[in-house]
Amino acid sequence: MLWANAVIGIIQLVIAILLAVVALYIGFSVLSRITKGIDEEKELAKGNVAVGIIVASVFFAIALVVQSGVSGISVGISKALSVGLLSLDGITAIGVAFLQLILGIVLAIGAIYLALSILDRLTKGVEEFEEIKKGNVAVALEMAGVIIATAVIIQSGVIGITTALL
Repeated sequence: MLWANAVIGIIQLVIAILLAVVALYIGFSVLSRITKGIDEEKELAKGNVAVGIIVASVFFAIALVVQSGVSGISVGISKALSVGLLSLDGITAIGVAFLQLILGIVLAIGAIYLALSILDRLTKGVEEFEEIKKGNVAVALEMAGVIIATAVIIQSGVIGITTALL
């Protein structure tokens, strides 16, 4: 039994690592589309701290949501093991857990995009993305706060989805 639990734990860890890498890649790709006219890789190579803050906040935000989703996958795997891994209920539990994680990632990215769009409309006198490109750390911190706050709120929603579905 101890070995079985260790193997399950290792499988969950591998799944978590894979999902984290995929989610961070997707997040970075979407960030490139959201940030108007900024080549993040080029700006990071130049040492643009403001861009670094934004990229780090997006990675942190996605990590918060993925962590909640990985918890849901752990619950789904545990439920599947209790009812039979290859049974219909077991496969459904694992499928629902993965669906919940994917939904959480999509919601997080969508909510971050929406939050930044609303921030852009609220601060009419400031062109956030132009300021970020110039290296304005104050604007980067403001945007990072919005990104992280949005992720914390979305994380609660993802946990709620897990509780409701599993």
